Amino acid sequence: MAWKSSMSRFAAVPRIVPVAIAIVAAAVFCSLELAGNPSSQFPNAPELRAKHHTLSFTLHAGITKKGKNSFYFDGQPNAPTLRLSPGDQLKINYINDLPVKPQESCAITPCMNMTNLHFHGLTVSPDAPQDDVLDMMAMPGQSLRYSLQIPQDHPPGLYWYHTHPHGESHRQALDGMSGALVIKGMESYFPPLVGLPERILVVRGRSIVNDPQSADLKRRVELRSDICGAETEAPEEVFTVNGSVRPQIGIAPGERQFWRLVNASADRYLDLQLEGQPFEIIAMDGMPIALHDPDHRTRIVDHVLLPPAGRLEAIVTGPAADPPRRLISRCVDTGPDGDPNPAMVLADIVPWSRESSPAKAAKSSLKPEFQTLDLTEEEKAPPRFTVTFAEDKKGFYINGKKFTPDDDPMVRAKVGSFQHWRIVNATDELHPMHIHQVHFLAYAENDKPIANPVWLDTVNVPYRGTVDVIMDFTDPVIRGMSVFHCHLLNHEDKGMMAKILFE
Repeated sequence: MAWKSSMSRFAAVPRIVPVAIAIVAAAVFCSLELAGNPSSQFPNAPELRAKHHTLSFTLHAGITKKGKNSFYFDGQPNAPTLRLSPGDQLKINYINDLPVKPQESCAITPCMNMTNLHFHGLTVSPDAPQDDVLDMMAMPGQSLRYSLQIPQDHPPGLYWYHTHPHGESHRQALDGMSGALVIKGMESYFPPLVGLPERILVVRGRSIVNDPQSADLKRRVELRSDICGAETEAPEEVFTVNGSVRPQIGIAPGERQFWRLVNASADRYLDLQLEGQPFEIIAMDGMPIALHDPDHRTRIVDHVLLPPAGRLEAIVTGPAADPPRRLISRCVDTGPDGDPNPAMVLADIVPWSRESSPAKAAKSSLKPEFQTLDLTEEEKAPPRFTVTFAEDKKGFYINGKKFTPDDDPMVRAKVGSFQHWRIVNATDELHPMHIHQVHFLAYAENDKPIANPVWLDTVNVPYRGTVDVIMDFTDPVIRGMSVFHCHLLNHEDKGMMAKILFE
């Protein structure tokens, strides 16, 4: 993330739960709420909230009428937004209804339509039945039962869930198999959020390759023809917001709203800008800025770069009604070997009355626990581990190795420590580095200090460049086998992933 400031295989459970029973079970355990206002023309996913400290529901993986992979909830191709509090339990019965014979290709063969779930950014166990992407896998006709315990001291913020089957992650993410997950309590770290209307924005990439509507889609998002880098290929994707191409976002002039946005694209960067207004950033990647810096709880920026998997939580102020304003993604130079990432319009900003605003944030009963840390000595120490991204015509590598499921851990980390890692990008394109279970402080880029560094779980690494981070391995809940990888999921599928053993 960068900004410009204006100041063993786990046995799959045979599928035995009928769809009708699953829907009833979801109704018993969850409360379903449709957020927002239909007149706003802004689409919202259904929302599920924990009841008696438990959120339990059934989620299906299936095929849409257009032959695309999709989550199905309550009989519809949709991914519900999940809202939980620290200490809650999340239970998901995940049923693989994908056909035995895939209708789409994937990064590596054979393509098997296997699937699972990853709970991106959550500090929970990497062992089954929690956030296990290595040994929990469902083939067509099988199901998985997830049971996650959210720690009592888990930071509030925006997280997300998506599929993570090695070799097929890119295809499933590109088709939209992802959803938002919110851990409540951000207001406790930034009280001015109380009473502000809140919006969840899930931004995904939509392939326009072989799409008969390609020309119209490019016109609708005002896809720019100018090139900001050395990429020569034609653009292959447009962005959607909550599944829609260029929706309208209602906000009254001068009104303050709390936006929570996730870049859920499989392989595209966002350089977000709200025309005429800055972002007042409250959290990045689900981590409140105030948690580690209570004296400087926000960052004011003109635009912010979000790599795939990055999240932004910010206050925005409604611009004047005239001239019309837009939420845009600026052109991103992904490097000479990178994919084209042109500028385009994500949504139109339209004025409306405050009376029709979305639901407002309530006062949190959680007590914030600030964690001021002095990591100077670790920052100055030599890296304890170096991650080197490399690629050639045969594939993608970390430290010269392609990932295979039978790999031993590339690195072992002692739980209870902070560790200085260096990520080296030895290629001519951008790579975003993500590690499961933990956050890290990105404090230097290309050997130069980063102004106003923040804690992340996914960081952009410049091509032919480096990023230095301090990994937080202090939480005992993370013990077990986990992974780190490039979050350009086509690269991860083709080998740019490795195991880490937290011990």
